[in-house]
Amino acid sequence: MSRILCGIVAVCPDLGIGKNGNLPWYPVRLNKEFAHFRKMTATPSVKGKQNVVIMGRKTWYSIPEKNRPLNDRINIVLSRMCKTPPPGAHYLAEDFSSALRLVDTELAEQADQVWVIGGSSVYKELMESPGTKRLFVTQILKQFECDTFLPEICQDKYHLLPNFPGVPQELQEENGIQYRFEVYESIEK
Repeated sequence: MSRILCGIVAVCPDLGIGKNGNLPWYPVRLNKEFAHFRKMTATPSVKGKQNVVIMGRKTWYSIPEKNRPLNDRINIVLSRMCKTPPPGAHYLAEDFSSALRLVDTELAEQADQVWVIGGSSVYKELMESPGTKRLFVTQILKQFECDTFLPEICQDKYHLLPNFPGVPQELQEENGIQYRFEVYESIEK
């Protein structure tokens, strides 16, 4: 059975996902949005297994040190520069396909769902990879200044699901910022 790859991201209306190594709305915290991220990425579908989070080196270092590695998940950092995993990371892979091979070989017995959590180039590789993919997107309904962006979610490659188990459908609001959760699934051709 082939594995469904998942990506999770919060985006501004212009698909901005970051600014100077932080979330665009920093220092404002969206605690319910963060709880959604944690629930989705940390909750395995198979008892006794752990989900995998794959991220680029810059994303790894954007996580506050006290929160690294992300608890209850196998953390894989992608880097062509590092020779050993960054302090706290569980695994290092040179690129996205190497990380997937690692999941399917060395980690096959313990790994459940695979989640890409950033950055931009890793999302691009996920979105262009073969097989079924799901994108869990938090649409932030306010524009912030951004310097890093999510690749466009092409309507001919992905469709918006009407709902998804465990994902709230109602409009959310925290600290004056409204947002909604969406789930896209790749269209197999």
